[in-house]
Amino acid sequence: MYALYSFLLTFVSSVVGLFFLKSFQLEGYKLKNYIKKIVKFQFVSFDKNRLNYTKRIKRLIFLDFFLNFWLFFLIFYSLNNAFVILIVVIFIFIRPIEIVLSFLIAMPFEEFIKKQFIKKAKNKLAKMKCKKIAITGSFGKTTTKNILYQILSEEFDVCATPKSFNTPMGVCKTILENLKETDDIFVVELGARHKGDIKFLADFVGVDFGIITPIGKCHLETFGTIENIESTKFELCESAKQFVVFNGTNKSTKSLFERFERKKFLVCDNGSFAYAKNITTNSEGSEFDMVLDKKVFHCKTKLLGQANIDNIVVASTMAYLLGENVYNILRGIKNVQQVAHRLEIIKSDVATVIDDSYNSNFDGFCQALEVLKGFEGRKIVVSPGVVELGKEQYETNLKIGKKIFEYADIFVIMNKTNKEALFEGAKEFGREIYFANTRQEQKEILKKVVKAGDVVLFENDLPDNYR
Repeated sequence: MYALYSFLLTFVSSVVGLFFLKSFQLEGYKLKNYIKKIVKFQFVSFDKNRLNYTKRIKRLIFLDFFLNFWLFFLIFYSLNNAFVILIVVIFIFIRPIEIVLSFLIAMPFEEFIKKQFIKKAKNKLAKMKCKKIAITGSFGKTTTKNILYQILSEEFDVCATPKSFNTPMGVCKTILENLKETDDIFVVELGARHKGDIKFLADFVGVDFGIITPIGKCHLETFGTIENIESTKFELCESAKQFVVFNGTNKSTKSLFERFERKKFLVCDNGSFAYAKNITTNSEGSEFDMVLDKKVFHCKTKLLGQANIDNIVVASTMAYLLGENVYNILRGIKNVQQVAHRLEIIKSDVATVIDDSYNSNFDGFCQALEVLKGFEGRKIVVSPGVVELGKEQYETNLKIGKKIFEYADIFVIMNKTNKEALFEGAKEFGREIYFANTRQEQKEILKKVVKAGDVVLFENDLPDNYR
């Protein structure tokens, strides 16, 4: 009987624990961040993000269940009913702390698994003869990677890390599951939140060629300063064996180009090795002339926005330097598909949607507004602003609020995280401003305000660990 009661209570406790496990997962298993959320009682719902049942989270759930079961069993076995009820309530109340305990117990085992996973991937990669291209920066990594993959695939067998996989485990998973012996090129995206992250990944992959995308104030909470971000991105330059291509639209990226003393190529800056000019855009896509190695080629693409055209120039330069036929590059540019949730155009009978919900930085926000400006009709922006900017977060979102109504007619502010700053910046224009804390509230607002012919820009989408 004790075992049955213990099992039932453990089951209930485990269901409650899923909310805390999800919060822990969204915080990247960072104890410091998770404990901050606990102290502030900022627990997540399942409004946007489901718990991702990775092997790691399954192991943590099993260990947590096992510990809880024997804890409840000992309580039932040792105490009378009055104390049992009291202690059970206490244990359910301190579920977030129990999850931390389970995590700490599992940590040595998880570290062992991680090291074995990396070793296995490294051994497989060492046997491959493919060329290895790594991409890092603050903005545009994933889009540049996807464009490069599509252009190179016109002539080569290519493997690339999927989606936004840019961590050691994501890279290892790609190597073990996707990379084939017949692949000519392996394209990998490198992400970082701390100094040394890029060096570890680049050395692990054995990078031949590097791409540096624009650099800006992302993850300031962990990096502290823009100088720390720059030096971390420069770790790729130091590891690349052949050459590095720099997107020269950005001051920080240009400074790294000037600092780098080995073979290098600056692009996207007028007069540089490659750049775009004579750009025209409509709702169907863009046309432009690309100057590449002093030769001019007319290009058509389904993509919108200056940033995307610059990403195409960067990818085309890398493909050209790797020996791909120019006409295959041009065909690849024409065939490049829109990247999901990154200035993706979705048309309906009522309105045109610009889905830029995977963008999360100030510069990208401004570029999305420029794209919005090119559309006809009433313009609506739905956004929670940008995050992970440390002390600069309020001021940055205040600027965004001030900028919105230079381009839009209606602004729907999502979440509470940046609500005050965005509203403070936008209110002086006296236009329509709405507030939504959930997707359901957002849908109800849009049902009321959207009219035929409107254009709706969804800019950034915070996960559930932001209120």
